[in-house]
Amino acid sequence: MTDRIKIGTLRIDKTLHDFVTNEALPNTGITEQTFWSDFENLLSELMPQNRDLLVKRGRLQQKLNRWHKKNPGPIQDHAAYRSFLEEIGYLIPEGDDFSIETAGVDDEITSVAGPQLVVPVMNARYALNAANARWGSLYDALYGTDAISDSGGAEKQSGFNPLRGEKVIAWAKSFLDKAAPLNDASHGNAVSYQIDDGKLVVTLDSGACASLSEEAEFLGYRGDLQGAFAILIRHNGLHLEILIDRKHAIGKADQAGVADVMIESALSTIMDCEDSVAAVDAEEKVAVYRNWLGLMKGDLETQLSKGGKTITRQLEADRAYQKSSGEEFTLQGRSLMLVRNVGHLMTNPAILVGEEELEVPEGLMDAMVTAMIAIHDLQKTSAPRNSRTGSVYIVKPKMHGPEEVAFADKIFTRVEELLGLARYTLKIGIMDEERRTTLNLKEAIRAAKSRVFFINTGFLDRTGDEIHTAMEAGPMIPKGEMKNAVWIKAYEDWNVDIGLACG
Repeated sequence: MTDRIKIGTLRIDKTLHDFVTNEALPNTGITEQTFWSDFENLLSELMPQNRDLLVKRGRLQQKLNRWHKKNPGPIQDHAAYRSFLEEIGYLIPEGDDFSIETAGVDDEITSVAGPQLVVPVMNARYALNAANARWGSLYDALYGTDAISDSGGAEKQSGFNPLRGEKVIAWAKSFLDKAAPLNDASHGNAVSYQIDDGKLVVTLDSGACASLSEEAEFLGYRGDLQGAFAILIRHNGLHLEILIDRKHAIGKADQAGVADVMIESALSTIMDCEDSVAAVDAEEKVAVYRNWLGLMKGDLETQLSKGGKTITRQLEADRAYQKSSGEEFTLQGRSLMLVRNVGHLMTNPAILVGEEELEVPEGLMDAMVTAMIAIHDLQKTSAPRNSRTGSVYIVKPKMHGPEEVAFADKIFTRVEELLGLARYTLKIGIMDEERRTTLNLKEAIRAAKSRVFFINTGFLDRTGDEIHTAMEAGPMIPKGEMKNAVWIKAYEDWNVDIGLACG
């Protein structure tokens, strides 16, 4: 029998209660009594609407099923089908053009293009690896992948293969010629890198000197200019470092002393509650929330065994540099962390409510708990911080149309009020992965126009909903043909077109 703590109409699993009370709430300025009382009020207000939206999903699906049974196979009369969708409220009228009004969004989302990772936050090691993937070694990445050919004796071996290493270095020097181009010269001919009068000067094997072209910008350095140091360069908003160390195993064999090239890589990571698929009870939800807490406080760590040694993995620190003038500055050492809550459908037995002891909607629980935990980051006044603009980025999946997006916006508004956060602190990422959202995407964006920070597509979920929506129409095309189906390309293009049109 589950040990539960009774607070008002709530029956809270003791494991979750103790985590929230003893670990998550301290130093947020929110008392235990206030948190649980406010959460009870949130459930009382929003559970009925959550339930009604799910009932509406079912009713619409029943009407779709009946239509497809009467009109089996591929749709022949598209005008009639569209009229039917409008009649049942599946397809709603599209309003006037508009642009989103979201403010206070970090550069990693607004202005710099780069990779985004998704990782189940239930696994601390995965979460740390993803957060730390902001910076990565180009040499290591090339050596271990098929970007480098195995031909000519350059195959990967149990130990270091010098021939493969030579290919890696040649590839990297060619990359530098594109990402940090020199004026009328190649990094392959460099014999030294120096900083002179605030500029990067590259000496070539011919004895001539070269400088960076206007395509790239030298920002500064870190380390000892007389020993091992890293040169920081920016190109198209992304940063890279050229590591110079003539005592390093790689650097001492390089004519310019280049030991590695570090590249700014994963700019953001979705820490995923939804994909933590084993989180089905209080103990498992606490594992998810505890890792998110460690990421927001900055003290998450985990140990692993590698090569007979125990390694402690933790969040990387920010990277400190200085300009030639001596002025110091830092860059983020970690990817910007987003958190994906679960959708409106799921319930969880971690908390029961009312005389009927109903399981609470897990999306409401995620919103309240993950936002409260993020206060630990919002309160920071110095590095390392996650969001420098004071935002919390919540990705919301499995929403069916504008009405459900508006409900998520309402949830976030109420959570902000209850936690004492400024309006629109909680940003929303709209997952365009249900057909009713795709068809009404413009109005879905409008429903959260002051807090939406991204929209995206999801092939697997969107395909699943396409199948589910038309499951009474007859057999689907084979799996192998799905990715080439007309609707898939239309779906991807539509998402981009609507997103651009809405700002």
